[in-house]
Amino acid sequence: MKILMVCLGNICRSPLAHGVFTNLVEKEGLDWTIDSAGTGDWHVGEQPDRRSVAIAKKHGIDITAQKAQLFQTSFFDDYDRIFVMDENNYDDVIALARNDEDQEKVSKFLLEGDVPDPYFDASQFEAVYQMIENRCEELLRDLKSEN
Repeated sequence: MKILMVCLGNICRSPLAHGVFTNLVEKEGLDWTIDSAGTGDWHVGEQPDRRSVAIAKKHGIDITAQKAQLFQTSFFDDYDRIFVMDENNYDDVIALARNDEDQEKVSKFLLEGDVPDPYFDASQFEAVYQMIENRCEELLRDLKSEN
C-alpha cells in the first residue's frame, strides 16, 4: 500500500501525518510506503517546520529527513490512497484529477472537519499532533482490514 498525506505547504500537518503513520506502520511490520506533499510550492525542498519537528520529537518521532514537495498529477499513479488535511487541499487535489479513478483515491484525512493549520498559531501544534495521531491509529486499523 502506498499512501500520501497532503496539506498546503508540506511543512506542518502532512509531515506530522507522514511521520506518525510511518511510525505506526513500521511497528506493525507492514511493507507500506508513506509520503507527503503540499498543494503550494513555497517550501519545496525544505525540512518540515521546526515546530512540527519539535512536537514529533517530543513524541519520539524523527521527521527531519523529510523534504517538502509539490503535489504532482503523476502522484495519482504512484499512490493507492491520498489523504488531504482540509477542504481547500481536497479541492486543489481533486482539480488535478484526470478521471474518476484518480478522484476515488482522494479522501479527507479526518472523517469530519479539517485538521487546522497551526502555521500561524504555535499553540495549536500539540492539539494538531494529537488529532493526527488519533486519526492515524484509526486509519491503520481501517486500511489493514481492507487488505
